[in-house]
Amino acid sequence: MPGAPDSDLHWLGTAVELSRRCPPSDAAFSVGAIIVSAAGDVLATGYSRETDPKGHAEEIALRRAEGAALRRAADPGAAELATATLYSSLEPCLLRASRPASCSELIAAAGVGRVVIAWLEPPLFVPHGGAAWLAARGVSVLELTELAGAAKAVNAHLLPA
Repeated sequence: MPGAPDSDLHWLGTAVELSRRCPPSDAAFSVGAIIVSAAGDVLATGYSRETDPKGHAEEIALRRAEGAALRRAADPGAAELATATLYSSLEPCLLRASRPASCSELIAAAGVGRVVIAWLEPPLFVPHGGAAWLAARGVSVLELTELAGAAKAVNAHLLPA
């Protein structure tokens, strides 16, 4: 179940594994994301550039989770997402040039109550990510640095030596 230390490490490790599927880019991080219900069921997954060249992992996973909720019932699934955890191999973006809304804004708008990340976004493309912004809006944000090295390894071609 999300929230238990071993469970959080497992699901975040799954997000890191998803990031390995990303088509390479010299202009964007490779990120994996998975949304898990409070009951421990996978609601959706996504990885950067999976469905289009500008797609972010969290954006793709949220779109899938919301679509699945709509198919299950007329309710858009807000209650399910409010108790779900979004696991991302990198801190969700706060600033974005390729879309009108950042991943942090999409997470907040979807009502996701908890986010677990492997590492904070380095200021390579933008000055900072959205962890503090999400926390200020009541989203619980947890960084599990135990998996930071694995998440960074996927993006080693972008990082200074």
